[in-house]
Amino acid sequence: MSPTESRDRLIDLARSRKPADRDRLLLALADLCEAGGDAATRETAQQLLSSIFMSLVVEAERDMRRRLAEKLANAEWAPPALVNVLALDEIEVARPIIAASPVLQNDDLVRLLVEATIEHQIEVAKRPNLGAVVVAEILRQSEPAVLTALANNTTAELGEAELHALVVEARRISALRAPLAKHPKLTSDLALQLYVWLGQAMRHALSERFHLDDGALEKALAETVREAHGGVRATDDGLVVVAREGEREEMERRLIDKLHAAGQLRAGYLVRALREGRLTLFAAALSKLGDFPPDQIRQAMDGPRPDLLQLACGAVGIDRSAFPTILHMVRALNAGRPGQPTGRLPTPNAAARARVAAGA
Repeated sequence: MSPTESRDRLIDLARSRKPADRDRLLLALADLCEAGGDAATRETAQQLLSSIFMSLVVEAERDMRRRLAEKLANAEWAPPALVNVLALDEIEVARPIIAASPVLQNDDLVRLLVEATIEHQIEVAKRPNLGAVVVAEILRQSEPAVLTALANNTTAELGEAELHALVVEARRISALRAPLAKHPKLTSDLALQLYVWLGQAMRHALSERFHLDDGALEKALAETVREAHGGVRATDDGLVVVAREGEREEMERRLIDKLHAAGQLRAGYLVRALREGRLTLFAAALSKLGDFPPDQIRQAMDGPRPDLLQLACGAVGIDRSAFPTILHMVRALNAGRPGQPTGRLPTPNAAARARVAAGA
């Protein structure tokens, strides 16, 4: 395609209000920036690109955001604000960005460990060539699933002190034992400490690898037995990953705050959240857009009538004709709440559904 044809195509896509065309525009711009080389990394270009991409990605469908994330995963020109928003998105969207984006710095990765879900934290721990600052934060939080991912990451910046911390954790986290026993940076002293928590096959492999002294092994095993009789008990249970209560809601709130601070949180985002089945994200966005207390939004969604929810949606720019469709999606995700009004709301017609599909 010639430069003129490419320019005309972008202009046509930019003029269109169809969601599919906006999605195509998003990927076309990414391709254009990739072809532009160093020009896209200049400060003035970065400011413009950040504004354009953030404006488009806010209302993009999940599959399109995932495709964009894959395209930007190795892009040095990608705007930091966009990369950080994608890193906080659903894990299928965030995974390629967390795994490879050169734009994500140590501070960004530490922030993900603090703000994001366990799934996101595990992806951070898997990231190649993980720096010491990020490793330290993983060890500080001591989340079993994240520690296990770190133990399996042989490219992470792990010194003897960090490996010692993981060996100590292996006493309570059985899933750590196998990757630590195979870790290329494991020392003979740490192998001796780890030995007592391993099964017979791994003990044999570790003993052969480090030529462990039989006397030292017997002493370590005897000490372990004494500790066990004193009330310390090791288990061989498998690792179970359970999300901390409210962690996803908290991550969604932070994502909404980032979008709002960037001036990219609009009524259309509410529709996208509902289409993706993310009721808590819808509630957080509605609360932020209308400056409503979160408890009031929750009450509006759970109440016996939809009046309060209708008022809240109207206050943030949802067209009245589109509200029946919004209400239908909320009820589908919220066990039929809010309840029926005294006077029935109009049934969503084709025009209203089309208006919602286009971003309310």
